[in-house]
Parts: sequence; C-alpha cells; structure tokens
Amino acid sequence: MGAVGWVGFMTAVAGCAACSKAAPVDPDEGLKGGALVFEDRFEGEALSGDWAGGGGGLWSIVGGEVRTQRARNEALWLKRPMPDRVRVEFDVRSDSDDGDIKVEIFGDGERHQSGYILIFGGWKNRINTIARLDEHGADRQQGAEGVRVERGRVYKMAVVRTDHRVRWYLDRDKGERLLVFEDKAPLVGDGHRHFGFNDWEVPLFFDNVRVFDLGGR
Repeated sequence: MGAVGWVGFMTAVAGCAACSKAAPVDPDEGLKGGALVFEDRFEGEALSGDWAGGGGGLWSIVGGEVRTQRARNEALWLKRPMPDRVRVEFDVRSDSDDGDIKVEIFGDGERHQSGYILIFGGWKNRINTIARLDEHGADRQQGAEGVRVERGRVYKMAVVRTDHRVRWYLDRDKGERLLVFEDKAPLVGDGHRHFGFNDWEVPLFFDNVRVFDLGGR
C-alpha cells in the first residue's frame, strides 16, 4: 500500500472510531428551551375552563394560588393535551409537616393513577417516589433518602420527558433533580396526555404553571 493509500486508510479508521463513540447524553436535556404552549398564573377569582375535575369545590383560588386540602385523590386536571416531549413547570408549597406534595403526569385527565404519580414527602414525609399507574406498585421508583418537604417552602418544580425517562426537579433553576423514572414502555399517546395537581389530606398551594413543547424527533 502506497504512502497516500496508507494515510487514507488510517484516516478512515480514526474517523470510524470517532463515529463509534456515542455522543454523551445530557441528563438535564429539556430543562431549558422549548415552545411555551400553556401558562396559568391563577390571578383570577376562579379557575379557568382549562381545568377540570376536583369535584365538590375541593380546589379553589386563594390569594393568587390554587389551594386544596383533603382532596383524597380527586385531582385537578389540565384539559389541554400535552406533547410526548414536554417540560411542565410549577410552584408548590405544603402547609403541613407531613409534606405530601403530589402531582400526576401523562394521565387520561380523569382518573387517578392513569399515568405517572409523583409524590414528594409522602406517607408522613417519609417517601419520595415516582410510580407508574399504581402509587403502591412494586415497580415504583423511590429515592432521595433524607430529603423531606419543608413546611411553607415554595418549590419551583419541573417535570421533564424527552425520551423514556420522567425526570423530576425540586428546583428547576438550579437543576436540582429529585428522582428519575426509567420506563422501558413509556406511557404515550391517547390516554396519556394530561397533567394534574393532586392531594390526599394536607393543605397544598400550587401556582405559576407553564407547559413547554420540547419538539418531536
């Protein structure tokens, strides 16, 4: 093989080696950017028509926040459908030492446990979990041991999905992740398009919801 041929061969080998290295995965992909497709700051006197559920007057606007207590899993659902690749931002605080902050995502907009259930400080502020279709299921992901809800603290949360993972952030501005749920069969399509606030017994306050479409690929 001539000099030119050898150089070309080695260049090709080097190129193929470089191509074989997978690009590093950004664990926080989607935490920034995207197209804003919905926003609600709850500045009116009553919930808008964008929200449904939460029967019996369990959910109301008080002082520019959505307040609930003893909802017993009668969730307040956002009626607008979400894209599969999405970031949902919201503020939340618990007015109880029991913590128990709860939201649901990729549900059907009607039923509790129709998607992923995210619970921070559940079961008397002892457990942090993301569950799939059953908050008591054996496949739920628990973690962040020792991280507990601080009564009265406003958490600027975000829930992000860009692939098969549901990622949950306590503080979206600092990129502070609480939990990640790896799902080999992600909940997508009809029946899994909605986000909702939820609660069992403690007084919770939600505010400043924003939904970002992170685009398809």
